[in-house]
Amino acid sequence: MMSERFFDCITEFIFLEDRPERADVIFVPGGDYPESAKRAAALFADGYAPYVLPSGRFSKLRGYFEDPEGKGRKTEWEYLRDILTGCGVPESAVLKEDQASFTWENAIFSRRLLDSMHVDVRTGIVVCQAFHARRCRMYYQEQFPEARLLICPVETQGITRENWFLDGRRIDVVLGEMERCGSQFHEIMKNRIPQEILLSRKRRET
Repeated sequence: MMSERFFDCITEFIFLEDRPERADVIFVPGGDYPESAKRAAALFADGYAPYVLPSGRFSKLRGYFEDPEGKGRKTEWEYLRDILTGCGVPESAVLKEDQASFTWENAIFSRRLLDSMHVDVRTGIVVCQAFHARRCRMYYQEQFPEARLLICPVETQGITRENWFLDGRRIDVVLGEMERCGSQFHEIMKNRIPQEILLSRKRRET
C-alpha cells in the first residue's frame, strides 16, 4: 500500500467529481474553452436536465471576449450557446446569462435569472474545468444553499488530478486555485455571519 503523498490533500480538495443524476438545470460557468459546453450538451442529450445555463460576458481581468474561433462573438455566453446548439441542444433549452465577468458573478447572476423564471433548483449539475471544481462548488452552493449540487468536471489545459503535480505550469494553476479559495471568500464568509448565527439559534430552539 502506497503511503499518502504530502500533496494528496490538495488533490482531494481541488478535484471534485460526482456521478450525474437527474437535475433541474445544468450550470456552465463562463470560459473560452469548448469542453464544458460539449459535456453539458451530452448530459442534456441523456436527459439529465431540461435546461442548460451557460453564464458569462468576458473575463474581468481581460475586459473583453476574444473569440477563439474568430467568429466575432462578443461574450462567453454566445460562444457557449453556439457550441451547445451545435451539439443538438435546442435554443429554447439554453438559458441566457451574459453579464458575469468572474465565477462569483456566474453563480449570483444565474441565481437571479432562475428566480425570475420561478425555477426551483433542488438539484443542479455544474460542468466546469477539473481544477476549478472546488471554487465552483463553493460559489454555486453559497447561492443555492437549498440545492444539491453535483460537479461533473471536464479536463482542460491537460490538467488532471493524476498529473497536476508533474510540471511547474500545472502546479501554478492548481495552487493558484487553492489561493483563490481562501482569498476570495473573506468577505463572503464575513457577510454570512449574521445569517449563520440566526440559523444556529433556530436549530437550538427546535
